Amino acid sequence: MSFEELEHTADVRIRIRAESYEELFTLASDALFGILYSGDCRPILEKTIQVTGENREELLWEFLSELLFISEVEFFVVCETRVRFTGNGLEATIRGEIFDQERHGGGREVKGISYSGLFIRKTDTMICSEIIFDI
Repeated sequence: MSFEELEHTADVRIRIRAESYEELFTLASDALFGILYSGDCRPILEKTIQVTGENREELLWEFLSELLFISEVEFFVVCETRVRFTGNGLEATIRGEIFDQERHGGGREVKGISYSGLFIRKTDTMICSEIIFDI
């Protein structure tokens, strides 16, 4: 469905609307990397990550924190995400490429994913979430 940036005094607050949890987590990944990097991304490398959590909110926080870690440590820019839920966790296949200043520069630094204010709510027609990225 969609994600949008909302007003926030110091950080970046995102609202996501999705038809499934898989789509919600994929859009959250898209939002994170849309903030971090500008330009286009080519899905030429592939990685698989696994995270666990006690509930959907914790799982989303762990997932985004792991993506941020991979971005910072491995300089990996994600442009495609496929999520599969498993028991109390998820397995995600991420595709992208190594950071290139000329092609990906110009984004904003994200220092962390805020657990405060993070929520996921399911309604009759969609799943909504709000996330604050600390910049």
